[in-house]
Amino acid sequence: MARYSRGAGKSVKSAMRRRKSGTLKSGRSGKRVTSRKQAIAIGLNEARKRGAKVPRRRRGGRRKRS
Repeated sequence: MARYSRGAGKSVKSAMRRRKSGTLKSGRSGKRVTSRKQAIAIGLNEARKRGAKVPRRRRGGRRKRS
């Protein structure tokens, strides 16, 4: 079974194209996005908002070992 829907893939593809053309901007600050990973994250977030099938985001950092 597919983990991501086709709509999610399209959204990520769109974000990557916008990053390449220099029009993809991040949240509140509105700074231009140059990072590939950040572009993917923005694309997945947009897909989530549209209701596409995307796994839930991972929360929290790594745990420290004592």
